Amino acid sequence: MTTLFPEIEPFNHGYLQVSDIHNVYYEEVGNPEGLPIVFIHGGPGGGVTPEYRRFFNPEKWRVILFDQRGCGKSTPFAELKENTTWDLVEDIEKIKNHLDIKSWSVFGGSWGSTLALAYGQTYPKSCDSFLLRGIFLLREKELRWFYQEGASFIFPDEWEKYKNVIPTQERNDFISAYYKRLTGPDKNERMKAAKAWSQWEGSTSKLTQDPNTINSYGEDQFAEAFARIECHYFYNKGFFKDENQILNNIQLIKDIPAVIVQGRYDVVCPVETAWELHKKWPEADFHIISDAGHSAQEPGITSKLIEYTEKFAALLTN
Repeated sequence: MTTLFPEIEPFNHGYLQVSDIHNVYYEEVGNPEGLPIVFIHGGPGGGVTPEYRRFFNPEKWRVILFDQRGCGKSTPFAELKENTTWDLVEDIEKIKNHLDIKSWSVFGGSWGSTLALAYGQTYPKSCDSFLLRGIFLLREKELRWFYQEGASFIFPDEWEKYKNVIPTQERNDFISAYYKRLTGPDKNERMKAAKAWSQWEGSTSKLTQDPNTINSYGEDQFAEAFARIECHYFYNKGFFKDENQILNNIQLIKDIPAVIVQGRYDVVCPVETAWELHKKWPEADFHIISDAGHSAQEPGITSKLIEYTEKFAALLTN
């Protein structure tokens, strides 16, 4: 079992103004002369943490991490204006160009896999390889499973906390009901909804529940950005023209080296989605981790991802 590399601090960090109102925070770790790779975090609205720097051999990789619009250290905080999938796709390319990188590998899990694929299909020549985990394609059946009915049968105790924030008469569409509250003028109501939304995901993201994870998802600052931005994207169906847009355009990236890593017992992003992507993209390596849920911190998922960061470093160096 492979574990994370040692803790590491950035050798470079800064802000890039990507629109009239948004400034995106980015940082670089590892080897300035190494193979470039961009880490795309989940959510939307999750932000990066120091742990994310540690999936990569610091002697081989030049790792670029950034906080997507409205979350983490990016400003303005929790802002929904000019915050769409396609804005973020352009931000990734702007960061690449700002750092004078010709092309790079793309690493993303959960929503990060969605955005990685959307970016790759928009800028295939910018992508050397894909390392994807916990596949999420933001289709109606995936949203309904986790936010309306499905995962609720597995975690009824945690679902009750999520459900009880919304009056009975509005429970036929939880995403819309939460969106109304998360974008409303009442701060107390916003924060109550944000914590319930966020902790529902924190409660279900690991094969074995972790109280520290649940508590961290309920912290005011994290919860506000995470819930507001996630719900904004989900209410707007990811800003895709068609919910099968990513699957229908796999041919644009099918010959780029890729791996798909999926937890067998992922409740947040069930394995069916990863399986459908695999069937459309047989050229990509595909691994179901038998004893894992959704989180990148599941030991089997961590190990497989690091195995592939090492494997792709060798592949791209030769």
